[in-house]
Amino acid sequence: MQPPDPLARLVRGLDLEESRADVFRARTGARPERLFGGLLLAQAVVAAGRTVHGRHLHSLHASFLRPGRSRVPLELAVERLRDGRSFGARRVTGTQSNDVTIVATASFTTPSQGISHQDPMPEAPDPDGLPDWEDLRAATLGTERRTDVAVELRVCDADPKDRVDRLPAYRRVWIRPRGELPDDPLLHAAMFVFSTDRTLLRVAARPHGPIWSVRHAASLDHAVWLHEARSFDDWVLYVCESPVAVAGRALAFGAMYGRDGRRILSVAQEGLLRF
Repeated sequence: MQPPDPLARLVRGLDLEESRADVFRARTGARPERLFGGLLLAQAVVAAGRTVHGRHLHSLHASFLRPGRSRVPLELAVERLRDGRSFGARRVTGTQSNDVTIVATASFTTPSQGISHQDPMPEAPDPDGLPDWEDLRAATLGTERRTDVAVELRVCDADPKDRVDRLPAYRRVWIRPRGELPDDPLLHAAMFVFSTDRTLLRVAARPHGPIWSVRHAASLDHAVWLHEARSFDDWVLYVCESPVAVAGRALAFGAMYGRDGRRILSVAQEGLLRF
């Protein structure tokens, strides 16, 4: 039976079953819709991480080759590419019914000392009192508010109701899990990666019309760099921008910051948008 809480359901979906050595089976849910790309990314992170010990994820590069399907088991086969003194690399191939859905390369490292710098965190209003993403979506579309979302988003740059000019392809949102995650560093890393796929591609729609008028949005490839191992137990600021889109393919970049101003991760994605 599915847990009633959406975060608990997601955590259960990230608890993979090892069917044989370095091959894992993932739940894909029963809802009749295409799988969320962030779920596939997070499941690939967990599969790769289950074959690594004493290191934390620092980068993931993934290509979506086919849409993921619910109700169809996902098999994640992990290839051990390298285990060096400081870094370990894994390739994950996800298949459904013998069709390759996702291919991802994950790199893991050990904590070390070295050069360090970052640009300042962009200014943003406090998340308390900001509109909820799901409330805005329901009000715009005239639908019921979704209550099955595992992460909460508060929007700093909401689209005006009566827009006249084109809006910049830039947005700031605060994001956090809707509850407390288990004390598992790999799960927290997977949840960060999962959350990078929220709102990122839709920022490219802002110059072209209401983001909810997008008929089809699909990730083509996705890269995440985690700059430090961190728990996902509080609001983080997610800043997204899209500098270019050509032939319906939009390129988007994002960065997440903790309340302390430290940059947690960076992300890049190319995706397809159709209105």
